[in-house]
Amino acid sequence: MRAVLTSILLALLLAACADASRQAEVSVGKLDKYNSFQSEHISARDVQVWLPEGYTPTKRYAVLYMHDGQMLFDASVTWNKQEWGVDEVASRLMAEGKVRDFIVVGIFNGGESRHSDYLPEKPYRMLPDGVKADLYGIGAPDLMADEYLAFLTTELKPFIDSRYSTHKGPEHTAVMGSSMGGLISMYAIAEYPNVFGMAACLSTHWPGFSPGQVAEMPDTFIAYMRANLPTPDGHKIYFDYGDQTLDAHYPPLQAKVDALMKDLGYGPANWKTVFDPGANHSEEAWKKRLPDILRYLFGKDG
Repeated sequence: MRAVLTSILLALLLAACADASRQAEVSVGKLDKYNSFQSEHISARDVQVWLPEGYTPTKRYAVLYMHDGQMLFDASVTWNKQEWGVDEVASRLMAEGKVRDFIVVGIFNGGESRHSDYLPEKPYRMLPDGVKADLYGIGAPDLMADEYLAFLTTELKPFIDSRYSTHKGPEHTAVMGSSMGGLISMYAIAEYPNVFGMAACLSTHWPGFSPGQVAEMPDTFIAYMRANLPTPDGHKIYFDYGDQTLDAHYPPLQAKVDALMKDLGYGPANWKTVFDPGANHSEEAWKKRLPDILRYLFGKDG
């Protein structure tokens, strides 16, 4: 089973890498680049801040924090020549008056540390020792998700709020990611509900989908979410999934999460799960769903 897990982790790592020798460019708006942003908590990594056309310090903007930042803006520098198209999609929605004005903070993943940065520590450490050993061999991996969230909340967000004209409250602050990035986005709103009022979790890589993994993995994560997700009031959570490639494993696990959300009292005003039949696990699929997600998070009628 560990061989299966290793191959999956390798695929997830490759899927989030970019050509580090080139810098991303945007077709609309402005991209501020902070290379090797230093942290006391995690390894240094690039951070890019996208500003919409007409950005001005005389008004305030909501903020969207996005993981795997190297995949967001420019397909010419990504490993698979795909991108989310964040600058084009967000600009169009703002121009059409469908969303509030917001900026996007793209945080590059740590490359080889991506899995340890994005795998939520607390639910993992709730697992029996035998399960952890079966998954990773002797001893647990050097998980860094708590440190990664500390970086976001105590170092990066204060920097962004001091450098840019932002609305600072949770009702204006969202976190978004796909795959393992979806998992850490769920963890972010659970651990820091007073910082992140919104979370979008696309093609969330729920632990336990592998046929060889034991039931404790998904059940432990569900138990963690039941105890730690914030109350529906003042929060908004989005999930989605397809049914092709890696997404083919997610439907039964997402069904468990959906049942939990209902139990916790979430409804259409503060929770949405979207099933996208025929969609695979790729930036092209996430780009297609992005307009609806941004409208859900930042819509002027929301």
